[in-house]
Amino acid sequence: MTLAATGLSTVSGLTPLPHFDRPTYLMCPPQWYDVDYVINPWMAGNLHRPSRDRAFAQWRTLYDALHRMADVRVLHPREGSPDMTFVGHTAVVQHGVAAISNFAHPQREAEAQHLRRWMAEAGFLLWETPRESNFEGEGDVLMDPNGRHIWAAHGSRTCEHSHRHLASAWHATVTSLHLIDPRFYHLDTCFAPLAGGFLLYYPEAFDARSLDRIHVAYAPGKRIAVSEAEATQFACNVINISQRILMGTVGVNLAARLTTVGFHVQQIDLSEFLRGGGSAKSLALRLSDMSANTAAAR
Repeated sequence: MTLAATGLSTVSGLTPLPHFDRPTYLMCPPQWYDVDYVINPWMAGNLHRPSRDRAFAQWRTLYDALHRMADVRVLHPREGSPDMTFVGHTAVVQHGVAAISNFAHPQREAEAQHLRRWMAEAGFLLWETPRESNFEGEGDVLMDPNGRHIWAAHGSRTCEHSHRHLASAWHATVTSLHLIDPRFYHLDTCFAPLAGGFLLYYPEAFDARSLDRIHVAYAPGKRIAVSEAEATQFACNVINISQRILMGTVGVNLAARLTTVGFHVQQIDLSEFLRGGGSAKSLALRLSDMSANTAAAR
């Protein structure tokens, strides 16, 4: 079987695929960040309201915090792509294979092309998905901590029929979840598999069948359900490396609840990015294997 038949691009030739011994992420500075259009409910009423200076200061704080936990690569921002700082939406990466997003909205298509070039130059194999199969990277496709199971959402952004194609890139099993609340337009706004078999999630974002699937996979003692007040502060949009969590500021007791079950939580003011519909998880794309995050505990 050829690479083309499997969906893999030959951009890497015979060069070994990238491998990272420790957690490694990609971030993109908010040099051109703004709310120039409305493609999710959080953007409504926020046109041109973000302060780029405050956004950069907040981004830098997150960058510094993540850099203390992981290696961080930087993607050069491009003028005309104001959402490019939300690099977590642009791909899913595992074992040196990168599935580049097919964005649902034309306003974000240029971001995928910028990332495609960066990934090719970095030596990743590109997993091609049919253009009509919209999906939006780690916004809607998340792996459990061992990297062998994929949780994938469908709703306003990602097509359900893309799920099996994405899972075949890594020969992983996949569970499809249906998002029903337009405020939680991406899976990473309401669902976060955590180390130790825990789950952080907002139950009301899902239909009944999806909730059944979640509850079969996670025992009650492993589920950390957030309230609507917490969810609307993007409480589930977190970066998790081993027992450490980076998250936006949530003005209730969620950090204390996470600490109780063994996590070390750092909250960072990311309010400028909430105006565009993202928080900590949206601002960083994992490049290393999921196993690197687990090994960070050792």
